[in-house]
Amino acid sequence: MYFNGIYHLFYQYNPKGAVWGNIVWAHSVSTDLVNWKALEPAIYASKPFDINGCWSGSATVLPGNRPVILYTGIDTQERQVQNYAIPENASDPYLIKWIKPDNNPIAVPTPDMNVSTFRDPTTAWWDSGHWKMVVGSRRKRRGMAYLYRSRDFINWVKAKHPLHSTPNTGMWECPDFYPVHQDGSTNGLDTSFNGPKVKHVFKVSLDLTRYEYYTLGTYLRDKDRYVPDNTSVDGWRGLRYDYGNFYASKSFFDAKLNRRILWGWANESDSKDDDSEKGWAGVQLIPRKVWLDPSGKQLLQWPIQELETLRGKKVEMSNVPLKTGGSVEVTGITPAQADVEVTFSFPSLDKAEQFDSSWENIDAQDVCGLKASKDLGGLGPFGLMTLASVNKEEFTPVFFRIFKAPNKHVVLMCSDARSSTVKDSDKIYKPSFAGYVDVDLTDKKLSLRSLIDHSVVESFGAGGKTVITSRVYPELATFRDAHLFAFNNGTETITVETLSAWSMNAPAMN
Repeated sequence: MYFNGIYHLFYQYNPKGAVWGNIVWAHSVSTDLVNWKALEPAIYASKPFDINGCWSGSATVLPGNRPVILYTGIDTQERQVQNYAIPENASDPYLIKWIKPDNNPIAVPTPDMNVSTFRDPTTAWWDSGHWKMVVGSRRKRRGMAYLYRSRDFINWVKAKHPLHSTPNTGMWECPDFYPVHQDGSTNGLDTSFNGPKVKHVFKVSLDLTRYEYYTLGTYLRDKDRYVPDNTSVDGWRGLRYDYGNFYASKSFFDAKLNRRILWGWANESDSKDDDSEKGWAGVQLIPRKVWLDPSGKQLLQWPIQELETLRGKKVEMSNVPLKTGGSVEVTGITPAQADVEVTFSFPSLDKAEQFDSSWENIDAQDVCGLKASKDLGGLGPFGLMTLASVNKEEFTPVFFRIFKAPNKHVVLMCSDARSSTVKDSDKIYKPSFAGYVDVDLTDKKLSLRSLIDHSVVESFGAGGKTVITSRVYPELATFRDAHLFAFNNGTETITVETLSAWSMNAPAMN
């Protein structure tokens, strides 16, 4: 949240090790979302209503400049219950001390609910004389977003109907619900905004897939129902913020710069077979600005502008042709920690490969698995080879491949970690992440921005239409031994029209 000139980041943290367990609400503060100061934990297990765990939640700033945290506690009966916490001293600029009033919990599972699937309250919004929040849950295999109302933020009542639910999606973790401008503005909106020309975003993290999905739709305020548009799937095949290693995200309205900021985690596991929550840890990713695409059919994301303050030495190139199998190395920067923006162009779409009709029934990730960066194509694969060793035994390619479907061209964007390390493939999680890019190819150009930070590669295709995060573990391509290339493995010549790359300095972490 943004409060009195300071950004506050609360996050799940185990002070005893990088594994699941002993979770507290860690707390860091910043004035620019880039350089952070760590404080003591804001919340930790201490009361009967959270003695067995303090899990995810949200922050809301009430009128009168009063911040409140809503969070899930695991009580003495091992039930997931919803609690609130308030600053001990609201005039403390860092809000270091938080207290949990004894009138907690404020919401408990009803007899018809599963006590172990009721968690992660959203930021609350004000509407029609009530505060409202959503709590994630499931009923059998149906994902649920239970709606609660309160006049005073203390006494909450569950609505008769959920805000939204979808069959066969399982547990809905970390739900998020907020408005976006429908008029093309990139500005953000306060979560309680009520006005014309607005769409709402509803996002859930699916426990079954460990990925996140969102829809755009209409909030029927008189019925307290959310109705998704019919422009995307409401379920596993739907839109995602990030088609890579990205989970448990949260957005907030930044009143300082009038924008909505999205932040998520990249999970990691020491085994591709370990899909249990206990085997996962994570790293905090780059904060992103998020807004509605002018088409109204999806969101756009872009790294926050403050990140550019970390840019150091810059190198550029332009109008570099890449024939089949060609590559050009980007030198003069630190490839293990870099920010790269590149625009590729091509003379024609004629050499685009045929899009196999059978691929319509599988995810883009599976198509990328079939069509790797080294597999000769027509129009692509072309892109960036990040975190590459000198002889290219290791590399993480981020690339495009263009196909020809009956009525359109299909753009596939991949971030393929299968060649990211020489370590044993059976022990390291190395997926080929991918998503499709809904982009107009009239100008015969595609842009890509990749932010590389040692073990994380965050890539933004076509101005933020498709985003993919990969978590990788190179052994050879580390620090000064890492290299960066632009490449083309298609029969159509690709031109690196413009490329700018910066060495990135480390932020201050106190």
